Amino acid sequence: MNRIIDISLLSLAGGYLLLIFPLAIMLYLRVGILKETSVAVLRMTVQLLFVGLYLQVVFKLNNPFLNLAWVAAMILVADLSILKGCRLKLKPFLLPMFIALVVGTVLPMIFFAGIILRLPGWFEAQYVIPLAGMILGNCLRADIIGLNHFYQSIHKNEKSYHQALAYGAALTEAVNPFFRDALRSAIAPTIASMATIGLVSLPGMMTGVILAGADPFTAIKYQIAIMIAIFSGTAVTVFLAIRLTVANSFNAFGILHPDILRDQ
Repeated sequence: MNRIIDISLLSLAGGYLLLIFPLAIMLYLRVGILKETSVAVLRMTVQLLFVGLYLQVVFKLNNPFLNLAWVAAMILVADLSILKGCRLKLKPFLLPMFIALVVGTVLPMIFFAGIILRLPGWFEAQYVIPLAGMILGNCLRADIIGLNHFYQSIHKNEKSYHQALAYGAALTEAVNPFFRDALRSAIAPTIASMATIGLVSLPGMMTGVILAGADPFTAIKYQIAIMIAIFSGTAVTVFLAIRLTVANSFNAFGILHPDILRDQ
């Protein structure tokens, strides 16, 4: 079995030279996002170095409760990021969104670890944290798309929505067309990714397993399993995110609260 080639800190520092090309393009075209890009690269570096050092301790201890606490922290950060990205106020949406993310992340993660891999310990750090990260990252993107599409569509089509209510439609009936469109928009990128995977790109799970020394066919089986988990988690999370937040978004007459969105 091939061994993993470590990257020295000096070699990693040399990798930053690759940033010369995109930064030069930004300067040449005067794009105006040089500061934001520099901050993003710096934040990425600091955050990943911190997480890498912390995960070394987590992996060494391999305590199920500590592993789950880390996953919970990841979900909370994703929760806040989604609400910020959708400009939704925290108080009415924080808990419903957290519940949706927990179900959409933990359910496929347990299936992957317990049923597919058949691990004796479902919450081993080596598996639970990377799996949760991959599933949660995709759920975050899908939730931002889905929630934005749902609430913005209702806001832009107030007349047709209010007309449905005036004709006697219940809240769930009136929002269903917007619900369907939002779900379709949210999961469309994942469907497109599944349809072209392997032909257009070699995805992260497969690449990581191959770099770890496994044969390509084993890597493919891992990739198929994680894509199913990601798609399932994405669909469940978006469905629950919209369904659970609807209760806090409309008044007793089915009218969308005007103050659910943060100020621009």
